[in-house]
Amino acid sequence: MLLNRPSFKKILLCACITASLNAFAGEHNVTTKYGEVKVNNEVKRVVTLSEDALDSAISLGVKPLGAIATRGGDSVAEYIQQRASGVNIVGTSRQNNLEAIAAQRPDLILASANLPQDQYNILSKIAPTIVPLSPGMVSDSWITVAKVYAQALNKSEQMDDILNNIKVRENALRNVITAKLPKDERSATLARWMPQGPIVMSSQIFSTDVLAATGFIINDAGVIKEGRPHSSPLSLENLSKIDSDWLFLATLNTEGKDALEAAKTSPSFSRLNVVKEDKVFSVNGQLWTSAAGPLAAHAILDDIQNIIDSTIK
Repeated sequence: MLLNRPSFKKILLCACITASLNAFAGEHNVTTKYGEVKVNNEVKRVVTLSEDALDSAISLGVKPLGAIATRGGDSVAEYIQQRASGVNIVGTSRQNNLEAIAAQRPDLILASANLPQDQYNILSKIAPTIVPLSPGMVSDSWITVAKVYAQALNKSEQMDDILNNIKVRENALRNVITAKLPKDERSATLARWMPQGPIVMSSQIFSTDVLAATGFIINDAGVIKEGRPHSSPLSLENLSKIDSDWLFLATLNTEGKDALEAAKTSPSFSRLNVVKEDKVFSVNGQLWTSAAGPLAAHAILDDIQNIIDSTIK
């Protein structure tokens, strides 16, 4: 229906004219989920439609004109807000605003790896649209996706350098953690606290990938269905399932924070060994359970570094 609105048609026409003018510059091909896409070698107007696309673009020195709001918020994630100041919000993780996207007159759209074919068909009429061919929920899948975005921006070598720097940081932390903590003291659980209770995050998501790379052994408590990023909410009676050596607790919004504070007063919570050992750490849910990309990796490594510095002597 949106395609028939006069204002959208006018914006779409302008976008097509811009794309035609840019076609005189050199182009390169990018292999995507929906086939080969030709992209201008020097794109100027970029819109990102996933949190990892925004992160990757900014890490490469490209500030998009538009981006989606982070889950649980009405703007981009807190860890990247300063770098993304002035970027227009053109949708959410659940729904793209096609008129707002077209109004940016992009010459490149970096979309989510989960973008459906029907949405791709519409967006590709606005500008070349990159939907990464992701390997799915496997370790380091975020790296594969980041490299696709970098290829689209014609900055693959720069992305390789960025990813190598992250690996250096991870290895340095791993050397410290494995030297000072025996293997049987390195189990770690990441949980996001919701009003209904905690959900355990999978060992295959971005942040647990980073956590594992620093030497922690991820414990997802065996409560997550295959292919899912997290479990269903646990009841307070089942909190023992998240009783690892280290517990990282994330919240997305004030409701989650309030629920967590209430849970901390319950006997079920205080009986956890990880609570008694004072190894429970609150982390930002927008970063730890929603974000992905090079800048998010550095931000999580900063958190891990600060936690280790304050707890391991």
